[in-house]
Amino acid sequence: MKTIAVIFGLIMLAVGALGFVPQATPEGYLLGIFHINLEHNLVHLLTGAISLICGLTSFNAARTFFQIFGIVYGIVAVLGFYYGNAPIFGILANNMADTWLHVAIAAVSLWLGFGCCCGPCDTSYTPPSDEHKP
Repeated sequence: MKTIAVIFGLIMLAVGALGFVPQATPEGYLLGIFHINLEHNLVHLLTGAISLICGLTSFNAARTFFQIFGIVYGIVAVLGFYYGNAPIFGILANNMADTWLHVAIAAVSLWLGFGCCCGPCDTSYTPPSDEHKP
């Protein structure tokens, strides 16, 4: 879980930084697909930094990050469907490619945060042994 959070953080930091490279953002579209602006790039950088810190801190911090992040990105995805190709709250650049990416990121993050057992888990359950069978 920690490693996944670190990798995710590095990817988000790279995406946020790439948003400031004019050659990678023709006409305000990262890689010509995802609509971005300054605020969108800053969100990526902030998310990446938080993910990196959580991943370097502990398993519980990484899991909590994915729980919160999954919920937040789920809300952002719903808002993206509501706003369509318009900026969310008139601030955050958005298009349907962004929205579907946010859906995928939210789903994976929610699974990592709530469903995945990728590290320390409750191992107190011990299945019955076969020793007592006749």
